[in-house]
Amino acid sequence: MSTVKETVEVDVPLHTAYNQWTQFEQFPHFMEGVEEVRQLDARRNHWTTKIGGVRREFDTEIVDQLADERITWRTTSGDTSQRGSVRFERVDDTHTRVELVMDMEPSGAAEKAGDLLGTIDRRVKGDMKRFKEFIEERGGESGAWRGRLRPGDTGTTPL
Repeated sequence: MSTVKETVEVDVPLHTAYNQWTQFEQFPHFMEGVEEVRQLDARRNHWTTKIGGVRREFDTEIVDQLADERITWRTTSGDTSQRGSVRFERVDDTHTRVELVMDMEPSGAAEKAGDLLGTIDRRVKGDMKRFKEFIEERGGESGAWRGRLRPGDTGTTPL
């Protein structure tokens, strides 16, 4: 399993950065290779990606979500295995530090080779840079979900 960690400082207030990150269906605007994210409910998302000509579909589950602090997830189905967390830290009234940490298990020869060559690391670094550009150019979030999801909660929560 490979671990990727990237931090970016965005020129928006904490709540703006966090609120935008909760808008999963907007991820294709700044995540390379992400074609679609469909939010099924407050806890589950269905992803379609195409990276290096390989199309994958998988589901993720939010394990822990605390407004203005963190979102933690894991895959639950598909041929992609990953888990991760994004954390938000107030720098001052108009700046926020966003830290993404992902653990992923590359599958297939191409992904394993790409991992060894640092391709995944560079992709995540680029995604975080594009998130910074996306939110700063917007100047505000496109929506928000401020609910609380706790580890061990069962069932799903409507949007």
